[in-house]
Amino acid sequence: MRFRLTPRETSFYDMFAASADNIVTGSKLLMELLGADSSARAEIAERMRAAEHAGDDATHAIFHQLNSSFITPFDREDIYNLASCLDDIMDFMEEAVDLVVLYQVEELPKGVEQQIEVLARAAELTAEAMPNLRTMDNLTEYWIEVNRLENQADQIHRKLLAQLFNGKYDAIEVLKLKQIVDVLEEAADAFEHVANTVETIAVKES
Repeated sequence: MRFRLTPRETSFYDMFAASADNIVTGSKLLMELLGADSSARAEIAERMRAAEHAGDDATHAIFHQLNSSFITPFDREDIYNLASCLDDIMDFMEEAVDLVVLYQVEELPKGVEQQIEVLARAAELTAEAMPNLRTMDNLTEYWIEVNRLENQADQIHRKLLAQLFNGKYDAIEVLKLKQIVDVLEEAADAFEHVANTVETIAVKES
């Protein structure tokens, strides 16, 4: 890591960690959605909406700190990108839950639970990685594993699409379910974007 003569604003680390912890909360709500009947899903959606609002607040706090700080722990552009990518994850997870409720989906297709399990694991890894931004230690395994998980998510997504188009579902149901599984895939992509941003930061700081 580069030696610095100037002090650095350290509150960013805590804010990134808080944002990632909130994503773990969101992933747990996704898991909860899997086992919930239709009557319980609206309440889960409300809690997910609150978590998404908390994520927005965390992102705005990072942007405010960025605009008011003369010295930052790493490049301003990377801070902005990392905060934005973390925010995207919560947005996609909240959207998926909201769509399940709005579309009144009775039963999610087999394989969605695998999508959500991948997201939950990626959320845990991301939350574990954020505190390590302070030292840039033990991050390589994090971004390698998240990239592996994203590849796994791609495979699951393709199998789900094949399942949706096998003639079992009517056309309207296909449109509803495809939008849900597509949004979950976007969440997996967003986790990879976070990991790639962390890798970029680590390379610059090495």
